[in-house]
Amino acid sequence: MSPAARRSLLTTFNLLAPMLLFTSLAVAQESPARPTPAPSAAAAAPAPASQAFGAPAGNSDVILKRLDDLLWYQKLGDIAEIDKDEYTGPPNEHAKNKKAPGAANPILLHCYTFIPKNLDRSRKQPLIVFVHQGVHSSLDTTIDAHLVRELIQQGYPVVATDYRGSTGYGTAFYQEIDYGGREVDDVYIGMKFMLERYSFLDPKRVGIVGWSHGGLITLMNIFAHPHDYAVAYAGVPVSDLVARMGYEPETYRQLYSAPYHLGEDVHDDIAEYRKRSPVTHAKELDTPLLIHTNTNDEDVNYLEVEHLIQALKAEGKKFDYKVYDNAPGGHYFNRMDTPLALESRKEIYEFLAKYLHPDHPTR
Repeated sequence: MSPAARRSLLTTFNLLAPMLLFTSLAVAQESPARPTPAPSAAAAAPAPASQAFGAPAGNSDVILKRLDDLLWYQKLGDIAEIDKDEYTGPPNEHAKNKKAPGAANPILLHCYTFIPKNLDRSRKQPLIVFVHQGVHSSLDTTIDAHLVRELIQQGYPVVATDYRGSTGYGTAFYQEIDYGGREVDDVYIGMKFMLERYSFLDPKRVGIVGWSHGGLITLMNIFAHPHDYAVAYAGVPVSDLVARMGYEPETYRQLYSAPYHLGEDVHDDIAEYRKRSPVTHAKELDTPLLIHTNTNDEDVNYLEVEHLIQALKAEGKKFDYKVYDNAPGGHYFNRMDTPLALESRKEIYEFLAKYLHPDHPTR
């Protein structure tokens, strides 16, 4: 898109966004969803618990996602060349009808790419893989834009994949979730896609960062591909699904046992939940890693991350970590703009820079 066209688009967006937002919410509340074939009993619609955790209603999530996509240009267009690309990942293994036309097709994925406008492309540059949070969520300007901006300002190109199960692409994509499985592959393939697309990126200087569920995917990526990443940061990472299912409420556990999700309760298949937990793979760490956690985290309880830290130590692994004691903000303590959060992120950026050497490291 040309700069003039983009300016025109943003001007139109600024004028129409309030009206479009109001309309999309009204449609979601008052209009029936697009008709679809009746599902079988085994493929029933999401349980009420999933609605509580962000299951899309009709097409409202698609409309809101497209509005948020425009905000990326408005918030970061001054310092970055921004694009949204598509690539393919492996089909899910839990397809309901493996013989249906297209059942074996690769799944279509979306990723955001951010290239600093002042980047020196005549020499090799590092890359940051940014993994969004949420069991079902997506890259979102409200919670992610300031973090991506800080990375761009240091001279990092950034790639961020909306992996399978992300919101903003309709119910079918939402139900493609493969928690701790194929979604990990989606992020890894997105990193490879970025390296192939931009020849100035250095495959030996790739870092990966993520908070919460994004922290889980970050950890699972470096455990599965330790030599493809130069460094990793995991903030308040989901670490032990068996323990997590023990302290979360029944509605949360129902989300995981839904037919389109893991399909079974943790009591019925502990081994599967352990397989998808970073704590189980501690012996595979071979990448420089920084972990942050907070003792008053109301989402990812400190005991989960404590289990991970203990497992890594038991395996004799070298890594860095910091436990914040009752830091204000709980789960989001270092993603805000408080003095403590800014100082914590400075620690993150200094750790990354030791291995990635960006053009404009944080001082």
